Amino acid sequence: MMKSWNTNLSVQLRIVNVGLIIVFFLFGHQLFAQDKNLDYYIAAGIANNPLLKDFQNQVANNNIDSQRLRATFKPQVTGVSYNTVAPVVNGYGYDAILSNIASFNELVNVDQTFIGKKNLQAQYGNINYLSDSLRNAKKVSEQDLKRTITAQYISTYGDLQQLNFYSDIHSLLSKQELVLKKLTENNIYRQADYLTFLVTLKQQDLQIKQLQIQYKNDFAMLNYLCGIFDTSAAMLDAPNVALQHLPDAASSVFFLRYTSDSLKLEHEINLINYSYHPKLNGFANAGFSSSFQYQAYKNFGYSVGLNLSVPIYDGNQKSLLQQKVRLLENTSADYKDFFTRQYEQQIAQLKQQLAATESLINDINDQIKYAEGLININSKLLETGDAKITDFVIAINNYLSAKNLLTQNNISRMQIINQLNYWNR
Repeated sequence: MMKSWNTNLSVQLRIVNVGLIIVFFLFGHQLFAQDKNLDYYIAAGIANNPLLKDFQNQVANNNIDSQRLRATFKPQVTGVSYNTVAPVVNGYGYDAILSNIASFNELVNVDQTFIGKKNLQAQYGNINYLSDSLRNAKKVSEQDLKRTITAQYISTYGDLQQLNFYSDIHSLLSKQELVLKKLTENNIYRQADYLTFLVTLKQQDLQIKQLQIQYKNDFAMLNYLCGIFDTSAAMLDAPNVALQHLPDAASSVFFLRYTSDSLKLEHEINLINYSYHPKLNGFANAGFSSSFQYQAYKNFGYSVGLNLSVPIYDGNQKSLLQQKVRLLENTSADYKDFFTRQYEQQIAQLKQQLAATESLINDINDQIKYAEGLININSKLLETGDAKITDFVIAINNYLSAKNLLTQNNISRMQIINQLNYWNR
């Protein structure tokens, strides 16, 4: 009966192992089609992101607005054709003195607005500041996108590391299973011990399948974030995540937006002041204008003139507009001060977390060395029947726990570095 049980169990194990090999071959071949790295996904995400393209198009639109503004201060030439007839029938009709009975006007008008150089530069500056704000917002959005893609890449790579690790453990246990099966058949180990070992092996199978599902889901999310339509998964290279030098706070894109806002608001003050300066506009026209009452063929001519507008009193609106802008400046300054404090606190916290995580990783590596040594000792003793299967299973579980903890902290370390590198531009 013992031999029959061992024979059936051996056949079942072979079927399970063959099935696993087929699953790994078919699923693994589809899963790992091609190696890809972090730079590939960041480049794809930036190239496919519509928000970044929107910022770029808005800057291009501002350039067009700048050209249009320049065109408005050039001479404006228009053609005018204005013709009326007001007949008087039997003494009834418009007063001929007012209507001239008929009027025929074919003119070309030229208008020129005269504006000072500083005023003109202020008009252009308003558009330039807006373009600078858009370029800065584009850089911040790029940083947001890079951080998001990198975080997802690191998480997906962590799944892959776990999957590879559990596959290695499964290979190790499968080899030990062959040795243990023979020893059990020779009554060196009990069937209950052997079944305990098989339960551990089966747990590894289930864990591998779970990790395969998680890896594919996280990989699909990575493609989704990057705008890549691809339902398959691929091998991922180790993310090249190294701590980068953080620039001076004042020159960071996250602070430049406040500097840009301050300059823009100061520029608004200048525009308000220029809007209350006297305005001079010149005009000229030439053409044919006639009522056909007397020598119409001589009614070709021209005219020139100047219009001057001088603001005198508007109910103190200028001062009120300036007060509104000053309030906006105070609000911007408050946001900048608050952001500065948050920035410094967040950087300090992240650096503290990074140091603690790296210290813990060193301790975990020491623990793994002990766990590996214990597994090696139990493996050798297991081959001679001198080790307890429960001790071997405990050693395996301790090793798994330590490796899982190491993987999690390595991923956490890279995620912290990713958060720090977010501020490096």
